[in-house]
Amino acid sequence: MLRLLVAAIAPGGELDLAAFADRLLRPAALRAMWHTLDTAIFGAVFAVCLGAPFAVAVTMTDLPGRKPLGFLLLLPLMIAPQVTALSWLHLFGPSSTLLGMFGLAPPPGTPNPMLGRNGIILLYAVQHAPIVFITLRAGLSRVPRDLVEAARASGAAPLLVLRTIVLPVVRPYIVAAAALAFVSGVGNFGIPALLGMPVNYLTLPTLIYQDLSSFGPGVLPQITALSVLVAMLALAGVACQSLALRGAGHRFAAGTPARFSLGSAGLPLAGLGWLVIGLMLVLPACALLATSLVPSFGVPLGLKTMTPSNYAEVLVRQVSTVRAFRNSLLFAGSAALILAVGVIPVAAVLERFGRRWQRLSSGIVDLPYAVPGVVLAIACILLFLRPLPLIGSLYATAAIILIAYAMRFFTLAMKPVATAVGQIPRDLDEAAAVSGAGIFRRLMTITTPLAAPAAVAGGLLVFMSAFNELTVSALLWSSGNETLGVVLFSLEEAGLGTQAAAIAVSTIVVVIVLLLVLDRFGRRLPAGVLPWR
Repeated sequence: MLRLLVAAIAPGGELDLAAFADRLLRPAALRAMWHTLDTAIFGAVFAVCLGAPFAVAVTMTDLPGRKPLGFLLLLPLMIAPQVTALSWLHLFGPSSTLLGMFGLAPPPGTPNPMLGRNGIILLYAVQHAPIVFITLRAGLSRVPRDLVEAARASGAAPLLVLRTIVLPVVRPYIVAAAALAFVSGVGNFGIPALLGMPVNYLTLPTLIYQDLSSFGPGVLPQITALSVLVAMLALAGVACQSLALRGAGHRFAAGTPARFSLGSAGLPLAGLGWLVIGLMLVLPACALLATSLVPSFGVPLGLKTMTPSNYAEVLVRQVSTVRAFRNSLLFAGSAALILAVGVIPVAAVLERFGRRWQRLSSGIVDLPYAVPGVVLAIACILLFLRPLPLIGSLYATAAIILIAYAMRFFTLAMKPVATAVGQIPRDLDEAAAVSGAGIFRRLMTITTPLAAPAAVAGGLLVFMSAFNELTVSALLWSSGNETLGVVLFSLEEAGLGTQAAAIAVSTIVVVIVLLLVLDRFGRRLPAGVLPWR
């Protein structure tokens, strides 16, 4: 991050704030900044409107089927943004295979309604509603039952209790959820790349990508300035989230969580919840699946036209896509394995530090995940472009992608293990030390076995996040080192949407299988590691 800042404000080795300001005041940069703020703000507002009712229903009511509803609502967070964008594009476009089966597809030549500002805002809401859901669940679970029962005993209706007691208590969490959704919108690349770039509606991440892919490293001063601007917007959102949550957990003493009985309204509300999930997830996924089963756009889907040829093409025959699957498995698996093993001793050492040092180290670990992926990618280019002692330049190699993944997803592996290590009784370690066991032996025989389940869970979270990743690898990939996100984006740009749909469906299957494995594994994990439990 420091290397990025130096390159932005002192590209020639001397401080030049005037040149930095000139780069940010270009018409294209100002327009992209406005588009970024516009879509991120409205996307965050709609994400709160979508995620908050689910958080209340799942956390504070006896809604039938609330656990599977909460699990399904989290799926957009685990599925890559470009896959979400692709599924909605194939759902509403004039070449929609699914709508064409029922004669509902728009006439040929009709503009796809998902392209442009409105489509980006809608999918930001869908993609980031799980963030709102997770954040608000943390706050709602702290609302004591005593407050609600006292209000109900005084004659207050459930909606009045919700409006006058529950919402004021969780207001900091609502602000924090909106800030996190805003940060995610600022750094999102996959959705504006597929929905905005075809109509020249550029946000800051897509403008950076377009400049770098068009002009190469020669425009590093310009894109570093834009990257610093993106990082400042994202960190402002993170700061807002931190300020909102400061002291929120100490205003009321947490007791037994409050719960409302829905009575006869339970089934209709559950039906409404399943309808929303169907529109958000099932319908776009069916559109993606239908597109992947036709030989080309315009061919109606039927028993005679249905074919697995697209899957055979991308999984077996096409060299670039087969290589992309192999690379994504290798990069994501390596990052997951390295982090799962490496964070255990790190967490054990940090557990011995004071609270101030723990907060500082936590902030450093969170920084590469908090800033947008495009910013991290530019920072890696700057850091590894010039030859380093012994290893040379890592630019345009597979190593730079692996290092970037390890940087970005370190916090995903660290938090579950830190939680598990914090719950290990100190008595065990002290008893082993008194018996003569050294630090390394205590780490291998006490800490590692007890923290291993959390490390496995963290590794799986890292793998899922890195397997479909596009934002970082879009700027770091090179010939022979393509990832699935890059190939999917390239196929869609080349007009091979049916093959891109086959890749997207395959990645969704992998993510769902891993989520189910994590869910079964969740019984052995510390509380709070899996957000749907």
